[in-house]
Amino acid sequence: MTTQALRRPRPARSPWLHVAMVPVTLLWLSPIVFVLFVAVRSYDDIAGRGLGALPASFSLDGFTTALTQGGVLRSLGNSVLVTACAVVASLALSSFAAYALSRFDIPLRRTVLLTMLAGNLLPPQILLVPVASITAALGIGDTLTALVVVQVGFGIGFYTFVLHGFMRGLPNEVFEAARLDGAGPGGIFWRIVLPLSRPSLAALAALATTWIFNDLIWAMTVLRTEAKFPITAALLNLQGGFSSAWNVVAAGSLIAAVPTAIVFFLFQKQFVSGLLVGANK
Repeated sequence: MTTQALRRPRPARSPWLHVAMVPVTLLWLSPIVFVLFVAVRSYDDIAGRGLGALPASFSLDGFTTALTQGGVLRSLGNSVLVTACAVVASLALSSFAAYALSRFDIPLRRTVLLTMLAGNLLPPQILLVPVASITAALGIGDTLTALVVVQVGFGIGFYTFVLHGFMRGLPNEVFEAARLDGAGPGGIFWRIVLPLSRPSLAALAALATTWIFNDLIWAMTVLRTEAKFPITAALLNLQGGFSSAWNVVAAGSLIAAVPTAIVFFLFQKQFVSGLLVGANK
């Protein structure tokens, strides 16, 4: 019996499922549509007709104010810079660590792996004061470098754990053939392990980008200067400085959501596979 015959046919989806998903989708989209309507209204329109009224006119004053006076554009650049550096550094270090722990007989390697993973189980609230003190003692307090280091430090354990599960499942025959061809540990890593790990790395990169870009707690812990704030911290200042200008706050929120929305739509498959990466290897 062939594999095709053993494979069960996929049951057809009921059209009622799609019908049931329509109100769920509308309910999910309603907050986004509401924020969009508020963002394109003028301050006078909101003050005169209330926050819940439909737009009587179209205005981009909220976006202009958020970008020019609210510092959203500068903070957005800070977030992109921190996210890019932290993702690249995290995945690079995690790849090296996962390769070593999965392919070399390192003493207590299981203990090392579990210890790295255990760091992610600690509530970040109990680490705020130690992290702030350590970054200040190292002389990198109130810098974007400190934020990158913190993001890398708290993400590398999880990334290493996931990549370790994937690399451990790679066929041993591939490594034996590479050794017979004269490849050393470094050559095997660069020419075999990394190319085979691209799906896992892409999935982790997509997830890490969303997590780091949307982080607020570590930004408020290590940064003090407003000009260095990422977009999440800048939105808090925007809400304080323009507390009555709801169109400005809504516009800033939409601008902050654009990068992560782009990442999600470009890497939808990686997001889904990121939930299962390493599970079947």
